[in-house]
Amino acid sequence: MRATALCGALLATLLVRPDGGAAAASSQSPAEAAPGTALYLVTLQPDVDQDDVLDALALPDPVYRWHTALNGFAVRLDAERAADVDALTEVVSVEADEVRAMASAPALPPSGRFGDGPTTGGSGVVIGLVDSGLAPDSPLFAQRTAARRPAGFDGDCAVAGDWVAAECNGKVVAARWYVDGFGTDRLRAASTLSPRDSDGHGTQMASVAAGNPGVPVEVGGERLGDFGGMAPDASLAVYKACWSAPDPADDGCSTADVVTAVDDATRDGVDVLSLAVGGPGVLDTVERALLGATEAGVVVVAAAGNDGAGATAHSSPWVTTVGATTGEARRGRVLLPGVGAVGGAMLARTTVGPARVVRAVDVAAAGARRAEARYCTPGSLDAARVGGVVVVCDRGRVGRVDKSRAVALADGAGMVLLNRSAGSVDADVHSVPTVHLPVRHARTLLRWLRSHPTGRVTLTSSGVAERRVRVADFSASGAGSGVLKPDVVAPGTGVLTAVPGGEGWTFTTGTSVATAHTAGVAAVLLGDGMRPAEVRSALVTSARPVSRTSVLRSGAGLVQPDRAGRPGLAYLVPPRAYRSWLDGRRTDLNAPTLVLADGDRVARRTITNVTGRRLYFSSSARGFRRDVSVRPAAVRLGRGESVTFTVRVSGPGRGRLDDGFVVWRGASGTVTRLPVGITR
Repeated sequence: MRATALCGALLATLLVRPDGGAAAASSQSPAEAAPGTALYLVTLQPDVDQDDVLDALALPDPVYRWHTALNGFAVRLDAERAADVDALTEVVSVEADEVRAMASAPALPPSGRFGDGPTTGGSGVVIGLVDSGLAPDSPLFAQRTAARRPAGFDGDCAVAGDWVAAECNGKVVAARWYVDGFGTDRLRAASTLSPRDSDGHGTQMASVAAGNPGVPVEVGGERLGDFGGMAPDASLAVYKACWSAPDPADDGCSTADVVTAVDDATRDGVDVLSLAVGGPGVLDTVERALLGATEAGVVVVAAAGNDGAGATAHSSPWVTTVGATTGEARRGRVLLPGVGAVGGAMLARTTVGPARVVRAVDVAAAGARRAEARYCTPGSLDAARVGGVVVVCDRGRVGRVDKSRAVALADGAGMVLLNRSAGSVDADVHSVPTVHLPVRHARTLLRWLRSHPTGRVTLTSSGVAERRVRVADFSASGAGSGVLKPDVVAPGTGVLTAVPGGEGWTFTTGTSVATAHTAGVAAVLLGDGMRPAEVRSALVTSARPVSRTSVLRSGAGLVQPDRAGRPGLAYLVPPRAYRSWLDGRRTDLNAPTLVLADGDRVARRTITNVTGRRLYFSSSARGFRRDVSVRPAAVRLGRGESVTFTVRVSGPGRGRLDDGFVVWRGASGTVTRLPVGITR
């Protein structure tokens, strides 16, 4: 539609306001915010010309324009002008810009996983990360092979004061930043207007998704193992749309900046898009942009959010939404002569001792109060009495790693950290080997010290203790929009990640790190030749169910990288089908998850043989309390052949919720699971 046609239709009705005044054109620049205005995200019908709408309503110059993932723009308006725009039939939606949090949660004990990523995988694949940028000063992001732009990728490398062109070295193939939505006036002083990460979150996610393999993890001079990302051969495209504010409560990502990043990533040609940004479970402008990315052939992986059950972000079916699970625990012991051992959390593998042990409260530095020394606050310990000994510190007052740093500065050999009241037991990245004891074992140690004032102890690692995998309490879930969410879960508590600075490490918790893990798996599958629709299906249908957990909480279950490469069958969804779902034809979508609600008793799905040879497949219904049948019960499919089957629920249900899996087993040993939630 050209401007003359649109203007002719609208001049009489929209350019004259109800009060009789004419809507005046504005010469305001995109960077300026006129009093009483706010930034609005305007989505247009795909075939509408943006300039037609802007000219017809005499709107200000847009802050951003979008042409690839969706058709629209971000523009500063007052509420009245925004309502005028929203009244146009050519307009799909008008939404006020908002700042959303990155999907990281408070730290939890580390999983203890080092170097469990593959040594190869993801070659020729570009992972786009919409996050807080990247600090590339690490061997994790060094160029591994001759710098060669992946085929079909056309992204740019922005240059700024602290980001030179050489930062895009072949491992990093594109880098941009977006701040006009968040606003430069809201930035923390240490923030930098460049792709460089000053927050740390983006660097952490990049390391998990695509960090180079075999990078040594060294803490306090001790090598704890090796580290590598899930897709070590993949390239990274950095889209910095998340920022830090003076008050951490104001940190986050403007939706206008995020949509612009998604639009650019789609135009650039990324293969996987990893979005560690939370938000409400509604079909808004962000979700529409992610739909456009999916329609362009991108595998979109996004965080479920950290608001617990019933509050899932990214509830649209074109997004692979990821929740978080707990993991393993690193354990250690304090050997007490004559008593035995007391156990707690310990990251270090180095054995300390036998060495003399002292209570920190008894070795206060000159001028320091005993109360400060008790908690091992910085500068409170006497190096003359701490050198070469193990120091017992109480938890509290200062950070746990600050205590071990104080012990290290006083030349202590190790630390035992005591919980004096109920609390977590954490294997942190300490400056000296440290065992963190729970209350019960802390009391045992203190009793032993009273009867052994000159005693000697040994700190030693117990290795990794297996814990039952469960969905983390903070991980969001819920069948929003009639879609099972999250689709899958992945390790998301206490995961080792890299931090800015080149050689630093930390433990990260949240659905964001689970998302980065899954994005890396998706990149490996694409690099192995899978099509995007197959990848979306394989991530879900190969997942391992989480025991004693509803599919409404865990989706299909824990992502299984090895099994995802042998899916057997696939639930293939043509990208155009998502648009039909969005337009209301929701029962026709061939998604790899299923929700039966509001009395529905029958659903259909289509499976396609992706094994490359003719095989026999048999079905079963597992885990349901109601009678659930699958017809046909068995099929024989040639290479690439498909068949539609019916899932039928019969009989009365006990309670409002039932769930389970429709499982297809192939003659070659493949297992393909369809998670099913029955909510009525």
